[in-house]
Amino acid sequence: MAKPQKRYVCQACGSVTSKWAGQCADCGEWNTLVEEVAAAATPFQAKHNLQSGGRAIQLSGLNTDVALPERMASGIAELDRALGGGFVEGSATLIGGDPGIGKSTLLLQAAARIAERGLAVAYVSGEEAADQVRLRARRLGLGHAPVQLAAATSVRDILTTVGAGTPPDLLIIDSIQTMHSDLIEGAPGTVSQVRASAQELIRFAKERGTALVLVGHVTKDGAIAGPRVLEHMVDTVLAFEGERSHLYRILRAVKNRFGGTDEIGVFAMQAEGLTEVGNPSSLFLTQRDENVTGTVVFPALEGTRPVLVEVQALTVRLASGATPRRAVVGWDSARLSMVLAVLEARCGLSFSACEVYLNIAGGYRVQDPAADLAVAAALVSALSERPMPADAVAFGEIALSGEIRPVAHAPLRMREAGKLGFASALAPAAHAGESGPLTLRGFRNLGSFVGHLLGKSD
Repeated sequence: MAKPQKRYVCQACGSVTSKWAGQCADCGEWNTLVEEVAAAATPFQAKHNLQSGGRAIQLSGLNTDVALPERMASGIAELDRALGGGFVEGSATLIGGDPGIGKSTLLLQAAARIAERGLAVAYVSGEEAADQVRLRARRLGLGHAPVQLAAATSVRDILTTVGAGTPPDLLIIDSIQTMHSDLIEGAPGTVSQVRASAQELIRFAKERGTALVLVGHVTKDGAIAGPRVLEHMVDTVLAFEGERSHLYRILRAVKNRFGGTDEIGVFAMQAEGLTEVGNPSSLFLTQRDENVTGTVVFPALEGTRPVLVEVQALTVRLASGATPRRAVVGWDSARLSMVLAVLEARCGLSFSACEVYLNIAGGYRVQDPAADLAVAAALVSALSERPMPADAVAFGEIALSGEIRPVAHAPLRMREAGKLGFASALAPAAHAGESGPLTLRGFRNLGSFVGHLLGKSD
């Protein structure tokens, strides 16, 4: 019998080392190395040639006709949008988000709607007792839904139960960090336990055609806790975002083997649970004051969905010698520094003696590079104290040279703005023939754009 070998696995990033250390050399976290025991390879295994003795697998061409996977609609349009049409049979979906953001509420609502259509749904909670889940269901008005509940943390017990008869069409595990496999030593939540538990559950889903949903905890940085390999094992990764103090929640697809990525579903947290927001632009544009400087409407794009948001900027003059502050909410602070530098170097504007504050209204987070021009317009409006036209939107990417570059899906952005009553768009000149319902004012460089905002000739 080969002697087991000791190894130490980082619980933050999953890296493996042969010696214990106080700090992980890969991710820099402290006190995260935990000892695990791995069986050493026998001399036979070390010398055996892997090119023989295996089972022959069947190869097929790329042009082979195969049936598309069946989808199971959840009955919640915004969730189905993020999934690409619904849950896929035999797929594994991982959904992560901050505590209290609404992950369990959303999945319970989806489970109830699917079960009411006559499909078998099993909801296994490792964090709450079954009675607690029933109380939440009654509060949401779902107490009569035929969902099968269980409170368990043993993967062996769960798979024995759901695999005894006809497997469920949908299996929800809340959460994967609470699951425990008796094949691996270690406490629930460790890297080895999360990896082994997820592997056994995913194998069951693939073999029996069950749609599997795993709820995952997140770290303080917003990343899904546990080994990074967990996100590679599943077919779909959904991130549930939003501030608990705000009304809205965004479900974002960051990985999807059966559909497009970067699709979003928008929800509002109400007393009766999560409700769908069919027109998110109206949610982020409420109570706009037309005469306030430093506010610009930006048509963002999330996947195939345009969302109009308000960019707000504020500049405050400081006394000589004071250090100016830069504060950003909802946008990349490094990108703000870049836009400020281009405005100073290419347009002659001075922000060095000003504190600059930038905010995306409603707690929305913008990742679209087309927001550069809207941010620049808000900054110039705040600095010059000249309000932007209330019926105009702005979008475009700014290069370090001061060039305003075209962006993707400009007609889609402008159509959405036209639906909400906007009449004009400040955009790259390359989109001159794509204005649609709006009057487009095109600009090739940032200097002409700033001159237009300040009332100067181009």
